[in-house]
Amino acid sequence: MKMKIWQKELPLHLMVWPALAIVLVYSYGPMLGIVMAFEKFIPVVGFIKSKWVGWDNFEYLVHLPNIWRVVGNTLYISAMKIVAGLVVPIITALLLNEIRSRAFKRSVQTLVYLPHFLSWVILGGIMIDLLSPSSGIVNHMLGLFGIKPIFFLANNNWFPFVLVISDIWKEFGFSTIVYLAALTGINPALYEAAVMDGANRIRQTWHITVPGLLPVIILLSTLSLGNVLNAGFDQVFNLYGTVVYESGDILDTFVYRLGLLDYQYSVGAAVGLFKSFVSLIFIAGSYILAFRFANYRIF
Repeated sequence: MKMKIWQKELPLHLMVWPALAIVLVYSYGPMLGIVMAFEKFIPVVGFIKSKWVGWDNFEYLVHLPNIWRVVGNTLYISAMKIVAGLVVPIITALLLNEIRSRAFKRSVQTLVYLPHFLSWVILGGIMIDLLSPSSGIVNHMLGLFGIKPIFFLANNNWFPFVLVISDIWKEFGFSTIVYLAALTGINPALYEAAVMDGANRIRQTWHITVPGLLPVIILLSTLSLGNVLNAGFDQVFNLYGTVVYESGDILDTFVYRLGLLDYQYSVGAAVGLFKSFVSLIFIAGSYILAFRFANYRIF
């Protein structure tokens, strides 16, 4: 009997092996590079012969003059992205849910979803053109109201908000579809009963639609905690410059400059390991919260 089951499941196990091999080679294999964080790594010598320095790289990291500013920027930008990434898609999904024209609704869904497929190399160029102080359409519109041109990408006060707004523009369409899918699971009989009780559309939304979305909102909000130290390297790298390091420099860009441009491979690896360790704690905590409040589990 066991042999028959094994023969039946063997093709399924064989199908898993290529994916497993890719994960082992490209995800777990590079993790051996973690050892650089505890060495004075020299590329010519390699991992084995590089000098072991223990926690020295982390002590050096803690005493870097800009490290806490970078951590603060990362948390600040990530927190704004997480909050805006929850609020905007929810409001958009609720508004689209009220549209009765199916063709118009699908057209809007497609338009807001399209930026998700564009890379930050393309969107970065678009943002630079839009926000240009001399020829950008945004400053042109501000000029109509007598407002002087603003250097959005070279102003430390504006730059974090540019990152958040452009990130929402790119990604809120994808999250909106998730909430729209959740809306289809709400029992239509609840709306019919509400109409019989004299509830208008606002009361139906507040007392039926929002509570129906609440489990999904809790789930996505708790899972987003795992990205609290991921402020978006691709986006920041394509938009920032030395002028806005004070407000726009994040851990990922800091690691890039420290490890690849300044050739401090060991210190860069130490920063990356620190970020990964903190992210692991947040991800584990988010899954615990997701299980407790939304009954979500992986296994």
